[in-house]
Amino acid sequence: MYLTKPFFRAALTLLLLCPAFSALADARVPQFATDDETNTMQVFTFASPSVVYVTNETVVRDRWTLRLHTVPKGAGSGFIWDDLGHVVTNFHVIEKARKITITLQDRSEWPAELVGSAPEKDLAVLKISAPPELLKPLKPGQSAGLSVGRKVLAIGNPFGLDTTLTTGVVSALGREIEAAGNRTIRNVIQTDAAINPGNSGGPLLDSSGRLIGVNTAIYSPSGASVGIGFAIPVDTVKKIVPELIAHGRLVRPILGIESAPDQWASQYDFKGVAVLRTAPGLPAERAGLRGVYRSNRGGWQLGDVIVGIDGLPISNYDDLMNVLENRRPGDKVQVDYLRDGEAYQTSLVLAAP
Repeated sequence: MYLTKPFFRAALTLLLLCPAFSALADARVPQFATDDETNTMQVFTFASPSVVYVTNETVVRDRWTLRLHTVPKGAGSGFIWDDLGHVVTNFHVIEKARKITITLQDRSEWPAELVGSAPEKDLAVLKISAPPELLKPLKPGQSAGLSVGRKVLAIGNPFGLDTTLTTGVVSALGREIEAAGNRTIRNVIQTDAAINPGNSGGPLLDSSGRLIGVNTAIYSPSGASVGIGFAIPVDTVKKIVPELIAHGRLVRPILGIESAPDQWASQYDFKGVAVLRTAPGLPAERAGLRGVYRSNRGGWQLGDVIVGIDGLPISNYDDLMNVLENRRPGDKVQVDYLRDGEAYQTSLVLAAP
């Protein structure tokens, strides 16, 4: 049977449109077996070179000689973010460190410098000067489309035992865990993959070997895994890490207020963020918000209380910060507030910090 050139072109087009062929054609996406045991071994072999051992050392003074000594303070895990030598880990792994050492899978040790940190999200970025051939960055996936029951793999260094693999499933989504400064990390992934001390900062992977979270905490009275572990979702990580690399900290827009302590809410019986004072020339003042003021009798009176932004309820300072973290300088927002018990609304344009 004679086949014309148009037939071959049409056949080739159909093959390229076939999802299986397109996936195979993308050499950047590794193809793993669907058999569970084989898949687990392949993902581990593929991803483990990207996982590092993070050693945190601090300086103490000898009580007798008064000399300073460097002593181990803690250890955890991390992973290579890019081929420039950036390493992502948990903030609590390197907190108060005077010296940080990164150990790669080939056992080579590299001094690390702190590039940036976000304690309120328990994330930190380090940098090492290892040659590019030793750096194998993990490929970020997506956490927005995760569902309960999805297979996950955790690689880390629990109890100092390097490059340890545990497997499990996504147990729940949308959890909240507490971070530094009474802040909460939201939309956290819960997993039954065993996470123990030392796993902190290591990657949580899907069956395609893509990063879907950063292992950060366990819930356990004994301090060891009981099947309830938590990971910061990769969608949050992808937003925060570039900011830490560029600025060394999270850059969030501001209203231009100094907020009163959350304890005021129970004292004055309200929910929201009380404005202590507004900064001259910044958005809150220009929008007419007011802070604490003196009454005609000379006593101090409660000022405006912010209770919502763009329709999202604001019950405390943590709510306010979480809303602002999803905005950018120059964004226009609607602010709902209470003044003397009456509800008002105003709009303002968020300013750069």
